[in-house]
Amino acid sequence: MENLLEIKNLHARIGDKEILKGINLTIKPGEVHAIMGRNGSGKSTLSAVLAGNQNYTVTEGSITYLGKDLLKMSPEERSWAGIFLGFQYPVEIPGVTNVNFMKTAVNEHRKQNNLPPLSAAEYLKMMREKMAYVEMDPSFSSRGVNVGFSGGEKKRNEIFQMAMLSPRLAILDETDSGLDVDALRIVANGVNRLKREDNAFVVITHYQRLLDYIVPDIVHVLYKGKIVKTAGKELAAEVEKHGYEEFEK
Repeated sequence: MENLLEIKNLHARIGDKEILKGINLTIKPGEVHAIMGRNGSGKSTLSAVLAGNQNYTVTEGSITYLGKDLLKMSPEERSWAGIFLGFQYPVEIPGVTNVNFMKTAVNEHRKQNNLPPLSAAEYLKMMREKMAYVEMDPSFSSRGVNVGFSGGEKKRNEIFQMAMLSPRLAILDETDSGLDVDALRIVANGVNRLKREDNAFVVITHYQRLLDYIVPDIVHVLYKGKIVKTAGKELAAEVEKHGYEEFEK
């Protein structure tokens, strides 16, 4: 089976500060990977580099996505190719409704993949179906993107957006940040409904609690820009019990 993503000896910096110092990571279709670590370990930097954030400079190494050189692709091309980044702090877009924002995004993806645009009826049916994944009230479709949303509503909206775009590789950067137990369960259930044999998830988190709902196949501990430990889902419980100190020696 072809690897979905392969990262080799990845080094990246922002300004003069090197943050990633030799990341090696292989993700196959159907897998859920969890990346854990303290603040400042490089977790969000890794997600930003994968999404093509131009504030970060890759100084060494390679990233191959579905056999292609990801580093040569623009952020838009990465999105069209099926990469989705869920932000830790989703942005507000005043004046743009959810329904128009997502219709434009979905039809642009379809255009890039040589598919016709969805009709209004097809789009509304799809939107209602995907909103139900995260128990989102249909009235949110007419509201500005994330404007006036609570933290939990913003995260639900992100998972709804992911459901609409149906990515091959979804990177969720601290999706559990600021969520209460009920919102966490709803968001995690939405993610679990989107799992397929041909897609994969990278779940970035500090804590095990999210991984009780989105069960990973493989867990990595990141420390000072390097993956220092990789194991099965039991590693998350070990981190929860003992903290990160034993991996940072």
